[in-house]
Amino acid sequence: MIIPAVLCGGAGSRLWPASRETYPKQLFAFGGGRSLLQETLSRVLGGGYGKPIVVTGDEYRFLVAEQALALQAEVDIVVEPHRRDSCAAIAAAALVAVKRDPEAILLVLAADHAIPDLKHFREHVERASIAAQMGRIITFGMQPTCAATGYGYLRPGPPIDGTGGVHELAAFIEKPDEATARRYVAEGYLWNSGNFLFRARVFLRELERLSPDIHNSVQDAVALAQRDLDFLRLDREAFAKAPAISVDYAVMEKTALSAVVPSDFAWSDIGSWTAVSDLMAKDKDGNAVTGECTFLDARNNYVYSPDILTAVVGLDDIVVVVTRDAVLITAKSKSEEVKALVSRLSSAGRREVVEHLRCYRPWGQHDSLDKGDRFQVKRIIVKPNAKLSLQRHFHRAEHWVVVRGTAEITIGEATHIVHENESIFIPIGAVHRLANPGRIPLEVIEVQTGSYLGEDDIVRYDDVYSRS
Repeated sequence: MIIPAVLCGGAGSRLWPASRETYPKQLFAFGGGRSLLQETLSRVLGGGYGKPIVVTGDEYRFLVAEQALALQAEVDIVVEPHRRDSCAAIAAAALVAVKRDPEAILLVLAADHAIPDLKHFREHVERASIAAQMGRIITFGMQPTCAATGYGYLRPGPPIDGTGGVHELAAFIEKPDEATARRYVAEGYLWNSGNFLFRARVFLRELERLSPDIHNSVQDAVALAQRDLDFLRLDREAFAKAPAISVDYAVMEKTALSAVVPSDFAWSDIGSWTAVSDLMAKDKDGNAVTGECTFLDARNNYVYSPDILTAVVGLDDIVVVVTRDAVLITAKSKSEEVKALVSRLSSAGRREVVEHLRCYRPWGQHDSLDKGDRFQVKRIIVKPNAKLSLQRHFHRAEHWVVVRGTAEITIGEATHIVHENESIFIPIGAVHRLANPGRIPLEVIEVQTGSYLGEDDIVRYDDVYSRS
């Protein structure tokens, strides 16, 4: 049985401002419907695949669990305490898979890729599995559709007998300039998709031989891992010792077991807003929209504006991304440079790089509605039967107005039931908790007042989500 391992830890900065550190692109549904993570999981549910392993960061674990639950997908969620690039994440998944089945074949997939051609995708996985059973470590090399400079390239070697089209892998090539990319395409090179298939124990054996520091650190992190609710938390201290390096550098470029499946199914790593645009349905003028937009004398544009109406007049070949607190306008030909823009914004300490005005929490979400000197207004939505931590603030008081549902509110030793159109006041320094005992979402308008309103002004005394 093939066990899927889905890597869900990237920040997705190339799709800013929709994608941010606390809510990256793999959790978004850019065209409506299911998110990229959900689409990835749906490709490997049933049909001879084992229970997927999702490797993600601490900040995404509840979002991943919620999106898997929405699919009714049973998954093992492995939590990385630090970002250590792809090799350590894959090693952790391989070790978990071997515990489940010593003969496991691991299918490593990025959570943020689009592969709409499910039938041909599964055919290529089946073809690669033949080579994996021979002890090969296989990557999927995509047939180029243009001389792209945003991908690494693979040079296939001779075919491997008995595999039905799997080739030896002759060389990994870094992202080239445009002239070199054109030559690679003409010479039959393939794009490096970053997806892999191999027998887990074969990969671990090669990792131990070629990069023992990664192997030993991750092995210790898995051996010392702790169960936390439905998550497997890798040991923080052991995992921190693993070098941050990609699997290409650590294993694939060094091993004599590497192989490639030339693949022609539809695929995109959605690495830029132009790539998002390419996936969307177009009108007669070549314009595409996610959300609401009106065009006038405009052609070949893409607009992402899910919350408000956007209008574009007299412009061609641009991308417009509108969120509640940031707007990006770029020529399609320059959309690859958004990552450099985000680095500049991050260096300037801009909050918009990290989080949206809407922040997701394991108990629900909160939206920032207004903010000024010594006050902030939020809308809080708490899921049925969920509750926030028992907490205290030292620099702010809070006024809560229930606008939907029924709230159970603890202040000190007292518990209050607050109904719709009723309010309550939480003084500075009071130990308090908000809970939803009902069957419908609880909606509360919160007005904070005080000298400091930062999210770090919080002390948690008890928390069902292990954050205290």
